[in-house]
Amino acid sequence: MNFRTNARKSPEVDITPLIDVVFLLLIFFMVSTTFEHESQILIELPEATGEEIQREEQQLDITINIAGTFFVNQREVVNTEMETLKLAISKAIGDRGNIPVIINADARTPHQSVMTAMDAASQLGLTKMTFSAHKPALE
Repeated sequence: MNFRTNARKSPEVDITPLIDVVFLLLIFFMVSTTFEHESQILIELPEATGEEIQREEQQLDITINIAGTFFVNQREVVNTEMETLKLAISKAIGDRGNIPVIINADARTPHQSVMTAMDAASQLGLTKMTFSAHKPALE
């Protein structure tokens, strides 16, 4: 005699295969995607045609050459790391506070180097920043 009751189980959808397919698609798209590197555009920055500003006695000069090397008050910084640049700037300003910062960047300097210099100066509380430019040659 069979005394079992005919209790029906509610129908269930097994989502394990669905999850497997989603992960396989995710892996496929991650592997097959090609990443494009943005190329650096070579441009010549425009020349400035404004009046010349008088240099102040106490100011900080940050010079950046074409290779992205930093010079703080004509002294070369050891490397291009943010912390090294901040240390060089803080040594140069001492306890003088918020002195003007003049950024002298070559026309072909990478934009990231200029942004690094600006970021390092602003993190140290220097907010009076300006850029140096040359007047165009008279033709």
